[in-house]
Amino acid sequence: MWRDVKPTGMFADFREVWRQAGHNRWRFAAVAGACTFGIFYVMVQQEASAPHLPPEVTYITVLPEHRSDAEIMASNIENQKRKEALALERARRDAEVRELYKMLGRWGGMDVEKIAREADAEAAAEEKARLEEIRQRREEANAALAAQNTNEAAAPSSSSSE
Repeated sequence: MWRDVKPTGMFADFREVWRQAGHNRWRFAAVAGACTFGIFYVMVQQEASAPHLPPEVTYITVLPEHRSDAEIMASNIENQKRKEALALERARRDAEVRELYKMLGRWGGMDVEKIAREADAEAAAEEKARLEEIRQRREEANAALAAQNTNEAAAPSSSSSE
């Protein structure tokens, strides 16, 4: 295949195209060179690297592998007690901070009781909206489950009549 390729024909074709371009040939050559230079310049500026190898995962086991159900229940109860104690401490601190803000508000001449009532009403409204959203999602899930059960119950009876 390469035996039939001769570069002399390529050079002759280039020379003919160069002559046909007339006196604008240098402009065309400059534009073509600028475009080529610009493309290669952009390519050289881009950084690329091979994809990273996946990380080596080392599993750490914190709990014994063969715990009994009683041990699991005991640790769950202990964790729940610790969680409740932390929640109580957080609630106590929040109450202290609230009292400090009330004292600052009183010193600043604000009606802190009115502000507290408005804040409590707003929190109650948010909680009511959250509970309503949960109730609505439960109703939708129950309706979807009931429809699915109805479809499943109807499907075997129609296939058994065939």
